[in-house]
Amino acid sequence: MTAPWRILSLPPIAEDVVRHLFDPLGDAVEVTFPQTRDRDGLIGALPDADIVIADFSGELALDAEAVRAAPRLAFVQMPAVGTDSIDVAALTEAGVPVANAAGFNARGVAEWAVAAAFALCRHLAWADRGMRAGGWPQMDVVARRPREIHTQRVGVVGFGAIGAEAARLFAALGCSVSYWTRRPRPEAVAQYRELDDLLATSDILVLALPLTDETRGLIGPERLALLPNDALLVNVARGGIVPDDAILAALDSGRLAGAALDVFDEEPLPEDHPLRSHENVLLSPHAAGTSIQSQLNLVSVVRDNVTAAVQGRDVKNVVNGMKPQVTRR
Repeated sequence: MTAPWRILSLPPIAEDVVRHLFDPLGDAVEVTFPQTRDRDGLIGALPDADIVIADFSGELALDAEAVRAAPRLAFVQMPAVGTDSIDVAALTEAGVPVANAAGFNARGVAEWAVAAAFALCRHLAWADRGMRAGGWPQMDVVARRPREIHTQRVGVVGFGAIGAEAARLFAALGCSVSYWTRRPRPEAVAQYRELDDLLATSDILVLALPLTDETRGLIGPERLALLPNDALLVNVARGGIVPDDAILAALDSGRLAGAALDVFDEEPLPEDHPLRSHENVLLSPHAAGTSIQSQLNLVSVVRDNVTAAVQGRDVKNVVNGMKPQVTRR
């Protein structure tokens, strides 16, 4: 009898959820978890693992040392779109295919971007704070020059699943939408512009691209200075693409009239960080993609891809150029 595939599932996905996902596979799999939720627990659990469902929070990172501790490892499923919490290069060198959950939260994140843009245009969070403090800031809201979103030129940086969906939603609201990505998309609903031109013509700038060596610091002080006066920034990408201190400087200079941020250079955002007290910033704890629908999509992607690996079928969304059929070691 063939030994079961050993699936090592890392936090923060709950153990009962993971067990339920793979119950239909019966004796074909054995689902395991680290004995302790720390580095020692991770390293101790890896030697027998055939498949790892990675930790998207980065708490138990699959770095090069962890990869060396997993000689049987044949496949890694990242339960997220980003792969910055694992060492993709080390896994590739070890011959291990890595898949992400591309597109699972595209609609949810795109909706958050649109909702955040609405909130910035109409100063909703600012007015709410004033009301809760006992005020009646009606004329103060007027003085802040609220905007109707359909009058705004929207620039989307990054045109993967999230960027494309955000562009579609903004266009449906009547906005003039442009986008930039490394490879222009002929099917896009938006107009392609070179990056600097995009910034110079965007009243609302939406960041929706992955953090890589090439994109880190892509939108720094010089590029923020290209924005029209009183532009708005919506970041649903990753912290580090536009540094937090550059955002603060652009807000204080008036180049940015407001920013809606779901991601930050350091997460969690430090308690004393000046972004927390800036009145023109809408803050979110990296939760743009955490709708009920997105979470259901995510567990379906993880279940289907790991099941495909166990059953000898091609897995989807391999991000490191490896063959999509998983070979057991």
